[in-house]
Amino acid sequence: MELSRTFEWRGRTVAWDRLGQGPAVVLCHGTPWSARLWVPFARALSREFTVYLWDMPGYGQSSKHVGHAVDLGVQGELLADLIGHWGLTDPHVIAHDYGGAVSLRAHLLHGAGYASLALVDVVALRPWGSEFFRLVAANAEVFAAQPPGVHRGALEAYIGTASYRGLTAEQLDTLTAPWLTVEGQRAFYQQIAEADERYTAEIEDRYGDLALPATVIWGTDDTWIPVDRARRLADAIPGATVELIAEAGHLVHYDAPVELATALHRWLVSQRPR
Repeated sequence: MELSRTFEWRGRTVAWDRLGQGPAVVLCHGTPWSARLWVPFARALSREFTVYLWDMPGYGQSSKHVGHAVDLGVQGELLADLIGHWGLTDPHVIAHDYGGAVSLRAHLLHGAGYASLALVDVVALRPWGSEFFRLVAANAEVFAAQPPGVHRGALEAYIGTASYRGLTAEQLDTLTAPWLTVEGQRAFYQQIAEADERYTAEIEDRYGDLALPATVIWGTDDTWIPVDRARRLADAIPGATVELIAEAGHLVHYDAPVELATALHRWLVSQRPR
């Protein structure tokens, strides 16, 4: 699916699209992913909801301009403005990975209102970021200058570790494609180099202030962000529920798509007025 619409924001072009009719649902992706990861779920949910997909700047089909910051601070401000651009009042928000920190920052720091929040294997609690992140941060220009074949091999190996069951060739192609151009290779290492725990440190103490329905959904075999974070995060958010999905890693979308789709649909239906 190609995102057919754009939003111009501070010199960046944000690719987005909308499917279906009904209550608004905004899907937020993480790193190194894009909206493509959410497309099958968006299509399924579009039978009952208006679903909004978007690529963060520096990712997927959005612009990847040299010199434009792509950190979590920038993305949180953008999401708040994007929701305003869409004219939405309190949409349901579903976030994965970095999308968790982005959506939490948009709500807590920039005034974005949500009807509910579903957090799927998200970046929200310290510590986060792997040894690979730290290595790239110290040598971003070197990594960006690797021969394309070397970059592709490293990228495929890195992404492959996010799945518990293993990725098909088609799935791997979907996830790696945005990062295999010259522009994409540079952008891949830039977004890792700009990862910084201070963006979650700024908001962690405020999770107890969240006054909205929230659920935390996690793959039990996530090696990128271990499952103990699920309970810690739910404990930090008043009234939050937890749902664990067995035999699923960080890419729960591919490891357990039926279970994830069911959990998300059940959550959204439970938020309907009675």
